Amino acid sequence: MFIPVAQSAFKTLRNAQPRVRLYFLSKNGYSSQVEYKPIRSVLVANRGEIAIRVFRACTELGIKSVAVYSEQDKMHMHRQKADESYMVGKGLPPVEAYLNIPEIIRVCKENDVDAVHPGYGFLSERSDFAQAVIDAGLRFIGPSPKVVQNMGDKVAARVAAIEAGVPIVPGTDGPVTTKEEALAFCQKHGLPVIFKAAYGGGGRGMRVVRKMEEVEESFHRASSEAKAAFGNGAMFIEKFIERPRHIEVQLLGDKAGNVVHLYERDCSVQRRHQKVVEIAPAPRLPIEIRNKMTDAAVRLAKHVGYENAGTVEFLCDESGNFYFIEVNARLQVEHTVTEEITGIDLVQSQIRIAEGMTLPELGYTQDKIQPRGYAIQCRVTTEDPANDFQPNTGRLEVFRSGEGMGIRLDSASAYAGAIISPYYDSLLVKVISHASDLQSSASKMNRALREFRIRGVKTNIPFLLNVLENQKFLHGVLDTYFIDEHPQLFKFRTSQNRAQKLLNYLGEVLVNGPQTPLATGLKPATVSPHVPATPLDLSPEALEREERGEAKVTEPPQGLRDIIVRQGPEAFAKEVRSRKNLMLMDTTFRDAHQSLLATRVRSHDLLKISPYVAHKFNNLYALENWGGATFDVALRFLHECPWERLEEMRKRIPNIPFQMLLRGANAVGYTSYPDNVVYKFCELAVQTGMDIFRVFDSLNYLPNLILGMEAAGKAGGVVEAAISYTGDVSDPTRTKYDLKYYTNLADELVKAGTHVLCIKDMAGLLKPEAARLLITAIRDKHPDIPIHIHTHDTSGAGVASMLACAQAGADIVDVAVDSMSGMTSQPSMGAIVASLQGTPLDTKFDLRDVSEYSAYWEQTRTLYAPFECTTTMRSGNADVYLNEIPGGQYTNLQFQAFSLGLGDFFEDVKKAYREANLLLGDIIKVTPSSKVVGDLAQFMVQNNLTADQVLEKAEELSFPKSVVEYLQGSIGIPHGGFPEPLRSRVLKDMPRIEGRPGAGLEPLDFTKLKEELKETHAHITDRDVMSAALYPQVTNEYLHFREKFGPVDKLDTRIFLTGPKVGEEFEVTLERGKTLSLKAMAMAADLKSNGDREVFFEMNGQLRTVHILDQEAVKEIHVHPKANKTVKSEVGAPMPGTVIDIRVEVGDKVEKGQPLVVLSAMKMEMVVQAPQAGIVKKLEITNGMKLEGDDLIMIIE
Repeated sequence: MFIPVAQSAFKTLRNAQPRVRLYFLSKNGYSSQVEYKPIRSVLVANRGEIAIRVFRACTELGIKSVAVYSEQDKMHMHRQKADESYMVGKGLPPVEAYLNIPEIIRVCKENDVDAVHPGYGFLSERSDFAQAVIDAGLRFIGPSPKVVQNMGDKVAARVAAIEAGVPIVPGTDGPVTTKEEALAFCQKHGLPVIFKAAYGGGGRGMRVVRKMEEVEESFHRASSEAKAAFGNGAMFIEKFIERPRHIEVQLLGDKAGNVVHLYERDCSVQRRHQKVVEIAPAPRLPIEIRNKMTDAAVRLAKHVGYENAGTVEFLCDESGNFYFIEVNARLQVEHTVTEEITGIDLVQSQIRIAEGMTLPELGYTQDKIQPRGYAIQCRVTTEDPANDFQPNTGRLEVFRSGEGMGIRLDSASAYAGAIISPYYDSLLVKVISHASDLQSSASKMNRALREFRIRGVKTNIPFLLNVLENQKFLHGVLDTYFIDEHPQLFKFRTSQNRAQKLLNYLGEVLVNGPQTPLATGLKPATVSPHVPATPLDLSPEALEREERGEAKVTEPPQGLRDIIVRQGPEAFAKEVRSRKNLMLMDTTFRDAHQSLLATRVRSHDLLKISPYVAHKFNNLYALENWGGATFDVALRFLHECPWERLEEMRKRIPNIPFQMLLRGANAVGYTSYPDNVVYKFCELAVQTGMDIFRVFDSLNYLPNLILGMEAAGKAGGVVEAAISYTGDVSDPTRTKYDLKYYTNLADELVKAGTHVLCIKDMAGLLKPEAARLLITAIRDKHPDIPIHIHTHDTSGAGVASMLACAQAGADIVDVAVDSMSGMTSQPSMGAIVASLQGTPLDTKFDLRDVSEYSAYWEQTRTLYAPFECTTTMRSGNADVYLNEIPGGQYTNLQFQAFSLGLGDFFEDVKKAYREANLLLGDIIKVTPSSKVVGDLAQFMVQNNLTADQVLEKAEELSFPKSVVEYLQGSIGIPHGGFPEPLRSRVLKDMPRIEGRPGAGLEPLDFTKLKEELKETHAHITDRDVMSAALYPQVTNEYLHFREKFGPVDKLDTRIFLTGPKVGEEFEVTLERGKTLSLKAMAMAADLKSNGDREVFFEMNGQLRTVHILDQEAVKEIHVHPKANKTVKSEVGAPMPGTVIDIRVEVGDKVEKGQPLVVLSAMKMEMVVQAPQAGIVKKLEITNGMKLEGDDLIMIIE
């Protein structure tokens, strides 16, 4: 039952005159007569949540509370919660300030303090402190100094236990101070043993040793930790009991010799001997064992004359045998759970006992103390469970706690803006739940922890949630091996922290400028593009279908994809060929913006219009929406995952086939890959939503083409083999690429099993007459194969050419919606639709739908002003028939020319492009071969070289890398062979590749690559691995960016590119039903001492701030360099802390895993190990230096 408290009576007594202190002491330290003397003021010689816990008890009792605080704690909450607070230990290290006994006594005497509460940790188990308090005429709220001394001395405590008839574990007779003594004990008694701090507890300085060769190092580390935490490194050694439960009994004793127990707590859920979760009472503990254990604890307390609150700790083995471990002569961290189940306020009880009240006077007799229900305490710490629980420090950007019925919170500086320092314990808040049974209590705790929102530092909440959901825990099947034997506890999904990461990104843009390079000085428009409404079918028939579970009213009408899914690629091709009207493929989602907007269009804008396209354009042959340059640009510049783009588009457009651009054996890269990479890529693409693979090779090199076809076909995709078109089949003087060349190539591709045949006119060279000749010739030879034509409208003749193709027998042509068409893009969708209306080739699309679709992109295009091709290109240009520059390259080449300072010479670049092409042998020009020609052209203009000069000086010139690799054969063999003598002059003795470049490459080990990525990135998927296989460095940088800044693809495009304006309100939808309301408030004018600039936001009505390193300003102040996470040779500090041991010097050779440096933080020491073997090139630290997380420690080459 819960014990009533008569608060007012005690307050009245306290205000009365103090009585004469008169004690009659018995031999065990108890008094036979106890006088009551009220306490009017209490100083707490501690910090953090325990200090606040005592202050609250004092306030409830009408007692003045006094705090002390270190210099480092001047902003800490505990000093604000007290009635008075005073700094101690000015100039001393953080921990030593709270160990300064003379100064604490001086504060007491100068400020009329009656009594001192030690809390736990620090001085709480120092008998000299208790004695100093008493000698100063003050009262010590705890046991007598003699008891503190005897119980703090592990040897004396063991002797007392033996005398009181309490079972003990074999151990050393006294404290051990040298590693030689430790080794001798281990050799005599055998292993395993456990080292414990002789003058402190809490898991500090504790080590289990199972191997003799680890004794010396473990002793050294444990002793060092103990000395740092308690001021004395002496150790106690005892045999280690396997598979025990750790159970402790809470006691209360008064000055008259009365002792009661408040039942037990189970503290078995431990990590590295530090308690993580505590439960009261201990579940599944037989009543007879409980009774024996509590009786033993009371017997020991009476034997030693124990008064005030204390805990006797036991190990209990599987057979029910229990062994005394130690007495904690102080309040415990986990006292809260005992308070919850008994209703007894332990801190108030401590104060009352110190005043002289007896347990019977307080109403605390054993028969009246009964447990009710179960209580659980979880210690929420600022430790990163995904990184071996390393302490995490920094600023609490956000703090929102879980509350509600049955939940109690004991915390200190847990509020937004609080600084978590590396100087003290990592405990942030204690969460206590109480309910009628263990499962209900765990459920309340689970719910409360899930309500927490803590940003700015990592916490152990994900780990705690896993513990609370473990079935063994829920059924109380526990021992101290619980955590070690449940590795699944460490498999958790950490908080995404998306909102705070996005604020960091926005702050980064506001302070340091755009995070993606802008091609021009133009700014994105401030428009919000109008998204046309998606039709909703609410007809009775549609509602009835939805009721039957067939199709929702929001679903778009069926399209050709249904045939691919249900019947396969062959049936799809047959259906396409059977249709009499001209089919269209829309390139707006890929090649159109590649050609006009430097491939920078973001998923955010593509996904907005996707539902409308699905409903209004369901009869499209396909949407070209993926692959090619969009893949690496998404990672490199847009900081978004191309796989997620594909997946999200498929969700919104389930009915229209998707087509991608596959560069044959180059996949979506610019080089050759092992064959298994290409096969795996196609497999993953189909799984993610891709249907049609337009497979081409930049040189029409058949071995490369056929590999890509086989990979796409094996993956289950529709194979659309493409012939890259160049030259002019209508010009009899152009003989290298004549009609026979193309028809022969078509024969080979049909023979190889293509489902659809494509003519890929990447430069827009296919004139109407040439189109009629080419398509007619192929159609005559292959009447059953669908023919698909792709072109660019650079010359302005694109519509005419596509109409000629259609009339000659082509089944599909590529178009772009009107506002994204023309020039280097594809011909206009509206123009083709209008031109064929009322004819046998009528596309069946409604011009009004095309117009609405176009209006969206017309507005959206203005958001991409920094990349707009019309900045440098005002109209189409028929000179493309001379220079043959591909449409997708034309505008990029212009931007490159401008960035190289050749903007005024672009006409020269175009002329040089033609010369470079002829120098290289008049080759097919499409990525990556087009890049080779472009690089050579710009090289020629930059160096003012003619074609003759290039050929003449070839042996002495330093050619672009792409040119050299092309001549080596790295992308295949061009039609007609390599140009001589240019090739021989450039390559000289360099190696040459014969045959298909990828044929000789070893298969990529995907498993190994995944493990390598996991070493530096927390959450790696098979998609990430695939991206890394194609673009290792680009993917690595993207993954770091994503981890730092979150889902930036959810931001509106203008906000993403240039950031919000100060005072601007905007929204960010993270996922369906989760929208953030944001407002950019201000940016601080003054820099922090570390170079940070504070940026203020409002999020969902609450003030948020982020600190951003000002990259320009920091050049003028000294700031310790940070380790670049993308560079493996740079070793960074895994946690903030102080350097206490440097074990290597510059020039030393180190092996992977070798200890380099020892850091100390939050009373924990950590050894930093070498991430790789190598030579120490540079050291950036010195002993005693204080480091922040990720500060550069050294460079290993």
